[in-house]
Amino acid sequence: MARRISRRPSAEWRVVFLGFTMLCFLGVLVGKLWYEQVLRGKQWAKKIAGQSEVTVRIPSMRGEIRDRNGLTLVTNRASYGVDFYLPDMERGYRTQFGNKVPVVGYQRTIRGMMTNMREADIVQIVNTTVMPRLDELDLAQDYNSERLQLHYRNARLVPFTYQEELDYETIARFSEHDLGLPGVDIAVKPVRQYVYGALAAHLLGYVGAPNDIDKLPDIEDYTFYQPDVEGKSQVELVYDKWIRGTPGVRVMQRSSKGVIMGEIRREAPKTGNNVYLTIDAKIQFITERALRAVGRGAAVVINPKNGDILAMASVPSYDPNIFIPSVSVENWNKVNRDETDPLTNRAIQGYAPGSTYKTVTALAGLRAGLPADRYYNCSGSVTYGNKAMKCWIAEKGGSHGSLSLPDALKHSCNCFFYQWGNAAGIDQIDAVGEQLGLGKRTGVPLSGESGGILPGPAWLQSVAPQERWSNGYTANTSIGQGSVEASPLQMAMVVATIANRGISYTPRLIARVVDQQGNDVKNADGTLVAPPEGNIRADLHAVGITDKQIESVRDGMRRVVDTGTGKRAQIKGVVVAGKTGTAQFWRYLGDGQKIKDNHTWFITFAPYDEPKYAVCVMVQGAKSGGGVSAPIAQKIIEESLALEKGYDPGVATLAPAPGSFTPIELVEFKKSEAPAGSLADDRETAEHSEGPAGRARERQVLAEPNIRAKADARGKVKGQSRNVAAPLPPSARSPGLFQRVFGTKKNNPQPPTR
Repeated sequence: MARRISRRPSAEWRVVFLGFTMLCFLGVLVGKLWYEQVLRGKQWAKKIAGQSEVTVRIPSMRGEIRDRNGLTLVTNRASYGVDFYLPDMERGYRTQFGNKVPVVGYQRTIRGMMTNMREADIVQIVNTTVMPRLDELDLAQDYNSERLQLHYRNARLVPFTYQEELDYETIARFSEHDLGLPGVDIAVKPVRQYVYGALAAHLLGYVGAPNDIDKLPDIEDYTFYQPDVEGKSQVELVYDKWIRGTPGVRVMQRSSKGVIMGEIRREAPKTGNNVYLTIDAKIQFITERALRAVGRGAAVVINPKNGDILAMASVPSYDPNIFIPSVSVENWNKVNRDETDPLTNRAIQGYAPGSTYKTVTALAGLRAGLPADRYYNCSGSVTYGNKAMKCWIAEKGGSHGSLSLPDALKHSCNCFFYQWGNAAGIDQIDAVGEQLGLGKRTGVPLSGESGGILPGPAWLQSVAPQERWSNGYTANTSIGQGSVEASPLQMAMVVATIANRGISYTPRLIARVVDQQGNDVKNADGTLVAPPEGNIRADLHAVGITDKQIESVRDGMRRVVDTGTGKRAQIKGVVVAGKTGTAQFWRYLGDGQKIKDNHTWFITFAPYDEPKYAVCVMVQGAKSGGGVSAPIAQKIIEESLALEKGYDPGVATLAPAPGSFTPIELVEFKKSEAPAGSLADDRETAEHSEGPAGRARERQVLAEPNIRAKADARGKVKGQSRNVAAPLPPSARSPGLFQRVFGTKKNNPQPPTR
């Protein structure tokens, strides 16, 4: 019987065949891996590195701003928001929908030529890939699409702030859902907090995003750049380099689709230096509360012993917190376009000082050798050229008669100072004004300070070459009218110099700048960043003015309060000295008409023998310095002196002080023991004087905070269904490594439908 041969392979052959197959498979795999890792290793390394790690600059923490006693006025708080990393969103779009992205055209000037350009339509990308999911979770928010596109064009490395100031409920909803959206991140950022609202707003200033973010020097050092905010005005601006800290860095893991997977490591930012101001928050609070009796004005309180600014207030005011972290267009326009100008610090703007300037003229005459007991006659007017320049009392049909310097100050007699000023000469008046710090900026670290004007022949030649200086100009300047201008801060320093008997200090606002360990910060040359205390600008004795001459001016100012035009500044048990002033000014309306808008002043110091406070109050739109400005100054000094006896006004959050154009005839505070006095006994008019007696004032151009633009049509995404582009079918996508090696898996046929 024939032997039957089996056709089935033996076990040995099966093992050999399987081994050969596996060897081939392994060879192909090794070859492919060698190709990818060796030949294309550098390309993959770059690609993987770009996809797996992202470096994000963390903005630094700004230092705090405190009062002289360490009370914190400005600090930082955490603000949660949603940031869009636009390059990651574009990368995610390409992964999901292919490399063909929507584009948009725009024009750009290149070398003086208008050029047509094209770029990715980031708005469509965001609305397609991100917004449907956010809207589904009720987390979408309308936005300004034009601003988004501009941000992509000019600063795409900087995350786009989509939402800010998230509440805890919204944060919880974001955290609850794993969004898995490329380029979307919950960010926590330090933002400024002005602890007491509008208190000292005109000193502290505000912050905002830097200009020209795309030109920042270290922007190329990071994958994404979170910039520091920068000071935009006042102390926040002037001391910005010292208040800023050192940025940190956040390294995050990113998937190939652009989704942030988590944080790998973090280097925390460092906090900047703390700035101590010379102001006393309690005196600042007292000053602001008293000044709110009027709609437009300023007040400054000085320590006459060293020139420290103890308080500086301006009304109307604003709350800088409304700018943090951004402000809506409506709220910005409401503040910025307010005709009463709440953003302007009136304490450092120049105004005609009126009869308070007679103290400067008095010192100039004494320096020129005029004796304090020289008498000049007031018959109601003095004629220069063909113009009769009147005294305010002439409007009542009277005259002051023969007066010496102290009584001329007491009665604020114009005719006396017309003659006294011309006897001294305009050069002497300007020279003493310079010694007192007038005609130039004080150097206080506040933005927008005016230097004022000391008019004279050379000044007139520069502004009106066809004009020639005359005795009429000198007479007008002698009473603080015409072209002379000084700020409330400057006039506060004038009265502080008179109070301390002749030492003119440079005003000081910054007491200390210290690091986080409490050490004083120094400049590169070893000097302290903060200015020294008691920096003497000038000594009146060095220019020939004696103690006796200064005392004659002080005595005249004491008489002003005792029995003269400043009786409403009296304080029971305290000897007060002061000088009233009212300068004519016109406010111009839009139709070309003008209405009277006088500036009323009061400069004062107390106690008389050992002065502790020197104060200047200026009010716009008031009737007289004695009836309006003096009571405010009295309130400030009275309550400030009471601090030493245990009085505590507290320091509370202040809402913005509203502005007003309503004319003010009289200011009265409850429980005031000051005598009534006359409301119109110190009015100085310029109707018969030479020189421009009131000029239209230009509004200051201020740096803008972060302004939040309104949502536009393409940015309307909340609650709207949208046609979302379908992802590419598997066959249209780029094959992966496994597919390129082993081929694409065929789809199984669907069973027939029954």
